[in-house]
Amino acid sequence: MTRLQDVINNRRSIYQFTDEIVDDEILQQALLAASNAPCHKHTHPWKFYILGNDIRKKLIPTITKLANIKSEKMQSKNFESNVERAINKIVQPPLLVAVTSKKSHDDKFREKEDYAASVCALHNMVLSLWENGVGAQWSTGSITRDLQTYSTLSIDYESEEIIGFVKAGYPVKVREVKKKALSEIVTYLD
Repeated sequence: MTRLQDVINNRRSIYQFTDEIVDDEILQQALLAASNAPCHKHTHPWKFYILGNDIRKKLIPTITKLANIKSEKMQSKNFESNVERAINKIVQPPLLVAVTSKKSHDDKFREKEDYAASVCALHNMVLSLWENGVGAQWSTGSITRDLQTYSTLSIDYESEEIIGFVKAGYPVKVREVKKKALSEIVTYLD
C-alpha cells in the first residue's frame, strides 16, 4: 500500500506516455477523488470532460491555427514540426480530460474561490492517478482560452472556464526534479 505522503512527494508531471490504455476503474477512482475536493459553500464548481479520439480529431484545426500563430510570433521556421508536436500533445495521451470551473460574473471573489477549489479537484484527480501508476500533466496552453475550443467541446464560455487539460497515461519515464528547500519557501512569523 502506497502512503499518501509518498504519492504527494513523488508525483511528477509526465510528458510522454506508453500506448497502454488507462483502465476505466482507475479513471473512476480519480474522478471520485476529484469530486471530494474541498470547496467553500459546497459549490462544486468543477466539471470534467473525458475526450475520446473523435472529439480530439475535431480539435486539430484549432490546434493547427494556434501552433501556426505561435510559430509566427517566435519567428520559427519549423511550422510543420511545431504543428505536429502540438497535435500530438492532444492526440497521443491515452487519457485526455478537459477541466472547467464555474464562472461567477457578478461575484469575482466567488469565482476566485471556485477556481481554487477546481484546481484542488484537478490535483486530487492527478494524485489518485499517480497512486495507481498513471502519470499526468496539467496543461494550460492557448487552446484552453480559444473560443473555438469551447465550441468544439460544447462548453458554454459564458458559464464555464477551461482551467486546463489533464493528459494522462502510463509514463515512458519519470523525470528527476529538484525542488526548493523548505527554508527557501517557508517563513515563520511570531
